[in-house]
Amino acid sequence: MAERSVRWGILATGGIAAAFAADLVDLPDAEIVAVASRRRESAEAFAERFGVPRAYGDWESLAADEDVDVVYVATPHVAHRAAAGLCLEAGRNVLCEKPFTLNLREAEELVALARERDRFLMEAMWMYCNPLVRRLKALVSDGAVGEVRSVHADFGLAGPFPAAHRLRDPALGGGALLDLGVYPVSFAQLLLGEPDGVAASAVLSPEGVDLQTGAVLSWESGALASVHCSIVGGTAVTASVTGTRGRIDVPAGFFHPDRFVLHRDGRDPEEFTADPADGPRTSLRHEALEVMRALRAGEKESALVPLEGTLAVMRTLDAVRERIGVRYPGEDAAALTR
Repeated sequence: MAERSVRWGILATGGIAAAFAADLVDLPDAEIVAVASRRRESAEAFAERFGVPRAYGDWESLAADEDVDVVYVATPHVAHRAAAGLCLEAGRNVLCEKPFTLNLREAEELVALARERDRFLMEAMWMYCNPLVRRLKALVSDGAVGEVRSVHADFGLAGPFPAAHRLRDPALGGGALLDLGVYPVSFAQLLLGEPDGVAASAVLSPEGVDLQTGAVLSWESGALASVHCSIVGGTAVTASVTGTRGRIDVPAGFFHPDRFVLHRDGRDPEEFTADPADGPRTSLRHEALEVMRALRAGEKESALVPLEGTLAVMRTLDAVRERIGVRYPGEDAAALTR
């Protein structure tokens, strides 16, 4: 792709779509050319807010818009398969919000479709694109803490959320695991790869979604990861990785950190902080920049957020759900494959 502005389409108009659009507006080589919602008035209000020239009252029109280089899918995750699939079928490149889909089967369908259509596809796992998280991974890969033996990560919200809230609604893929637990699982797998074993337990709501879930992931290397998510208690939202020669502690907001501390045996602690030039810790600009870099390079997936890694995380989430007994409407007994 030539060095012109990358033209974005935004599919959905909720809070995460607005946050992403606000960051795109600040990038000189990005342009939002269209937005779509199932409600035209929502699309028009979004377009007016962000100066978007075209607003569609249906997804199909956005998918068919040949002026759009890439579509950011920001629907609730229960609709990711349908929305991203529609765009890929129409020849659009796609950045799809996390969790990538409801289950592995849907994720595999999207990956296969992207490869069949020769289109770019990436999960919007912004944590993987964060410069400080990338620095942490590089340190671990370079042996800064020795051989990894344990990882911990948690993400919990205090709530309480009423039964009608999307986080409690099975029809919307509700529960703590897919909405919040995807971060601790993704953090562990960023450092250790796909686990060889999964054990899990949960407390379920009357509607049948998980209110809180704890899982222990294990690897043949002997490494373990403990991950926890909750929508009934606000946790520290911290992470750590411990190895044979030290550990790294990541404070609150581990998935978009502003600092972390490396403790190496026999040395003083070293603090690594975010570069102010990288923008606020809540910025989604880094995943947008990675998409635009890949498109300009003619790549069909990102090295930072590879599709096989996304599928591996979905396999783990499926395995956890199978063990805690959470199944969503329309999923048959074979949907959770691991």
